[in-house]
Amino acid sequence: MNASTRTFQRAIGGAAALLTICLSSARQPVEVGEIKWERDLGRALEASASNGRPVFALFQEVPGCAGCKQFGREVLSDPLVVDAIESAFVPLLIHNNKPGKDAEVLKKFNEPAWNYQVVRFLDQEGKDLIPRKDRVWTTGPLAERMVSALETAKLPVPTFLSLLRDEHSEDLQQAAFGMHCFWTGEAKLGAIDGVVTTEAGWIGNKEVTLLTYQSKRLSLKDLVRKAAKVDCAHSVFVPKEQLAGTNLGKLKPLPLKGYRKAKESDQKKQLQGTTMANTNLSPAQATKINAWIRIDPEKARSFLSPRQTPH
Repeated sequence: MNASTRTFQRAIGGAAALLTICLSSARQPVEVGEIKWERDLGRALEASASNGRPVFALFQEVPGCAGCKQFGREVLSDPLVVDAIESAFVPLLIHNNKPGKDAEVLKKFNEPAWNYQVVRFLDQEGKDLIPRKDRVWTTGPLAERMVSALETAKLPVPTFLSLLRDEHSEDLQQAAFGMHCFWTGEAKLGAIDGVVTTEAGWIGNKEVTLLTYQSKRLSLKDLVRKAAKVDCAHSVFVPKEQLAGTNLGKLKPLPLKGYRKAKESDQKKQLQGTTMANTNLSPAQATKINAWIRIDPEKARSFLSPRQTPH
């Protein structure tokens, strides 16, 4: 190897090392997820006044404990959460364990130092839109508060954010419906408001659609009535613990047992072969888009987040 070759290799190696350092320094702490944060309260409030969006103010411990890291990895790195925060809010990050401007903002909002993550939703004057709440550490409750903040500000709630809230709700119940074809079942039942997810499957030799629904918004009785209206309630299967208290009139509920999922090629049949088939969708998004894509493509697109929407 001659001298010029060695010099060239050292130069390449040095450039690669420098690139690695730059990429490493640009990488955000795991505690704050994948969101592009504003770090100055004044600029965040100015942006809020300019674009009309509330401020999503995260008070976070950086570097933080295992729980802080988990929140960043699992909640603040979820693509739909990231898209909702960046498109509907002004994201503001305040370190709750740093001196200087961070400490000043902490004092202004009376936030404790070295605390677990707290998210507050502020109007353009820096006032809370909804009451402060501790221990909101998972996707469902955070999405619920995001929806509440937007409603309080009298701003439209993105459809995909409402769906994200529903998908992670603690009020979900299961039921399975027997009909002549589970492809039809997924399409018809998935379109019902309050139904969150559907899945094609079998109970014995019966084709069924297994679904989750929001029990606080949609009672089982109303769900059965709506399913019967679209000829998708030849039989109804509910969890054993619900059988005793379930009255569906002439239709006797059966125990939900022995269910098995149909093969993947039978899932979301209406979605297959469409422009959205290869989009990375949540189960709830796939359910709603599968229900509407063939009859109302515009409505189907309404369930996508901005980054998922084709341009």
